Amino acid sequence: MSTTTLTKEEAPQPVKAPVPRKPSTRKRLVPYWLLLPGIIWLLVFFALPLVYQASTSIQTGSLEQGFQVTWHFQTYWDAFTEYWPQFVRSLLYAGTATLLCLLLGYPLAYLIAFKAGRWRNLLLVLVIAPFFTSFLIRTLAWKTILADDSVVVDVLNALHVLDVTSWLGWTEGERVLATPMAVVCGLTYNFLPFMILPLYTSLERIDGRLHEAAQDLYASPATTFRKVTFPLSMPGVVSGTLLTFIPASGDYVNAELLGSTDTKMVGNVIQSQFLRVLDYPTAAALSFILMAIVLVMVTVYIRRAGTEDLV
Repeated sequence: MSTTTLTKEEAPQPVKAPVPRKPSTRKRLVPYWLLLPGIIWLLVFFALPLVYQASTSIQTGSLEQGFQVTWHFQTYWDAFTEYWPQFVRSLLYAGTATLLCLLLGYPLAYLIAFKAGRWRNLLLVLVIAPFFTSFLIRTLAWKTILADDSVVVDVLNALHVLDVTSWLGWTEGERVLATPMAVVCGLTYNFLPFMILPLYTSLERIDGRLHEAAQDLYASPATTFRKVTFPLSMPGVVSGTLLTFIPASGDYVNAELLGSTDTKMVGNVIQSQFLRVLDYPTAAALSFILMAIVLVMVTVYIRRAGTEDLV
């Protein structure tokens, strides 16, 4: 038996793993260049106006004599103490409209996600159809819908619904227009798509096999919804409520067109201070107070909701 001795040159050499090449500096900068337009947009149209409004809120003076930065923070306290009822009213109307949007939007989003079949795309188009017309036109249409001689008001009277809402202070006798109920109806209608679309997106992502597994475990439809569907749709619930509540709390069009002087929201006060009274510091202070209140409420809400997976 003979053995063959291999020389060092003839022996098989271990294969070296290829050394990964470092991306060039230009390639590393590509993501930042892609983000640059968005950053510039945020700086020019969000950050700079925010800084300008912050400086306006601590100014004193008048439009004729000019405004000067005097670090007058008393404006914030004066604005809040004078217009706190409008803040409370805005949050109440926005919260009520958000709750109504959730109660109306969730069943519709569920229907589109799980039951619509081939009609799904058509229903989604119908959901966003109000966006095809102006926000102002959609709101003005409710003046006709809620007029004293309208069919809607006649039906509500026949069902004695207005007796209950009048007792709660949301309507005045048999009149709906120019009442809190009219403002909430306008807010609910205008912001309902902002609730439905995130809910649909979240529900559509749920794996249908989870429902089948719940049925195999003899779970009733109600238990399946409570234990499977609703928890998994929480990102859509959180997103929809935020997209509804935040703009509704600062809205002024619905209260201006559908309400009265007793239903003015803080957005109406800000609009009046900017365009009619010309008290720019007070208007800016009111804007920052509203932003701070909403930011605190949103932060607490997100933490209590227990989800950061927002759609």
